[in-house]
Amino acid sequence: MQDYQHHWKDGTPVHLPLGKIVCIGRNYAEHARELDNPVPDEPLLFIKPSTAAVHITRPLVLPQNLGSVHFETELAVLIGRPLTNASASEAETAILGYGLALDLTLRDVQTTLKEKGHPWERAKAFDGACPLSPFVAKEKLRTDNIHFTLDIDGERRQTGDTREMLNPVVPLIAHISTLFSLLPGDVVLTGTPKGVGPLQNGQTLSLEMEDVLFVETKVV
Repeated sequence: MQDYQHHWKDGTPVHLPLGKIVCIGRNYAEHARELDNPVPDEPLLFIKPSTAAVHITRPLVLPQNLGSVHFETELAVLIGRPLTNASASEAETAILGYGLALDLTLRDVQTTLKEKGHPWERAKAFDGACPLSPFVAKEKLRTDNIHFTLDIDGERRQTGDTREMLNPVVPLIAHISTLFSLLPGDVVLTGTPKGVGPLQNGQTLSLEMEDVLFVETKVV
C-alpha cells in the first residue's frame, strides 16, 4: 500500500505527500434513504488513513471472510495548500485538482458497528479501502457542476453531480478546516450518490468524470 503516489492524468507525479483522506457520509439525500439512514443536519465526517489508498487502475483485491464489500463512487478533491479555519474563498484556492475514488465499505461490518453505536473505521479504513484515480487540474472543471458515473460490466450503476450534494464542495472543505487542519496532499472524498452495492470477483468497473477522466479497474 505504501507505494501510492498522487499522479496527474498524464502520468506525471504530483509532488505532494499522501496525507489523510477525509470522507463525508450521506452527502446525497437519495443515498442516505437507500440505506435507511437519516439525512444528517451537518456534515458527517470520518477519516481513512494513508494506508487505505491504492491506485484505482490496479486490480481490486477484496478483503476475505469479512462479508459484503460495497462500492461507493465519489468525487475526490486534492488539497494543495494548508487550511485552518478557512473562508470559502481560501478553501477554493486550496483545491489543486479533482479525481474519482471508491470508498470501499465492509457493509456487514458497518451495519454491526452502527447498531452498537461504534465508529466505522473497521469497515472503512482497511488497507486498499480507497482506490484513487489520477487527478485533473481544477481549471479543467467547474466545481459547482461536476458530473461523474460508474458502470459495472457495461451497466450504469451510479450517477453523481455536485449540484445534488447536500454540502457543496467548497463550503464542505471550509467547514472541515474549522474542525482540523487540511494539509497539502490530503484528499477529501465528497460523498456517494445512490446506487451502491456489493462487488463480485471478475467485475469490470469503469469510472468517468465529465469528458476529462476515464479509468477502469477489475475485481480479482
